[in-house]
Amino acid sequence: MTPPHPVTRLPRGGAPAKAPGKGRPPGSSGTGGEDIDFEALRDALGALRDRERVAERLLASSARHSFDPDTELEWESPPVAGLWYWPPELVSLYDTPLWYRMSEEQRVDLSRHEAAALASLGIWFELILMQLLVRHIYDKAMTSSHVRYALTEIADECRHSMMFARAIRWTGAPAYPVSRHHHNLGRLFKTFSTTPGSFTATLLGEEVLDWMQRLTFPDERVQPLIRGVTRIHVVEEARHVRYAREELRRQMLTAPRWDREFTRLGCGGFARVFSVAFINPEVYTRVGLDRREAVAQVRASEHRRAVMRDGAHKLTGFLDGIGVLRGPARRMWRQSGLLA
Repeated sequence: MTPPHPVTRLPRGGAPAKAPGKGRPPGSSGTGGEDIDFEALRDALGALRDRERVAERLLASSARHSFDPDTELEWESPPVAGLWYWPPELVSLYDTPLWYRMSEEQRVDLSRHEAAALASLGIWFELILMQLLVRHIYDKAMTSSHVRYALTEIADECRHSMMFARAIRWTGAPAYPVSRHHHNLGRLFKTFSTTPGSFTATLLGEEVLDWMQRLTFPDERVQPLIRGVTRIHVVEEARHVRYAREELRRQMLTAPRWDREFTRLGCGGFARVFSVAFINPEVYTRVGLDRREAVAQVRASEHRRAVMRDGAHKLTGFLDGIGVLRGPARRMWRQSGLLA
């Protein structure tokens, strides 16, 4: 399908061709030091926004809507008996034969352990993301708004990681680190990932959990403290998603061809890792279930597949629109269960 706008690529000389009669306003670098005319760049979603202006808006939003979880949430309040720790429809075994054999108490307990497992996964993602952001800004102009917002986001992610860790302790469930294999894959990724690959993985780690949390924080069946944690994360994460999306669009227009192809393949692999690591199977053992049977039923669950696809729907639509889900990458995303 022909995109509604022509896609502008960098010529061999390394700078994009300027649109006739257009240029950057005086005094606006747009890139924190890079000589690129963003007004000439368009993709299938339209014209790119100026990098500095995006950052300035996000900084203004951060000044208005940022939270200190240590004082914002009532950490001393005990769990409320009978309330869930995660909406039941989002619990991995929901609507499986095993689910219907479980007692209500066992189901609630599984939601407690899955909430702790997802918070553990969130910390892993945040630690990787913070290192990717530091790498991204290392060569950028340190006084630019783009860099300043990245540092603001890193501060947000520090608070989020501490908030998730404290929430795990509050539930009384253990932390659930990812497997050693996935842990080491993360170590390699955060060290060697290219910039567009970094932002693609960032969005995958953020947007599926964000979709679930948007269903969680208004749900009165869920523990008030968990709802508070998800509310803070949703509000602040919306800015992070905007920053990552805008930068990924820019990277997919300006990166060399090999980098774009590497990004497509890399994000397909990351999608498969994400779908496997999303729920730690140890949670089933902790609530007295047969781990092998539980994992098999989750994999066979049409409801669970629909939940994961719905959670990734906005992201896959965006990635498709900017050319990330092409060739083998689309097949890998389908294999992950995140794309129909």
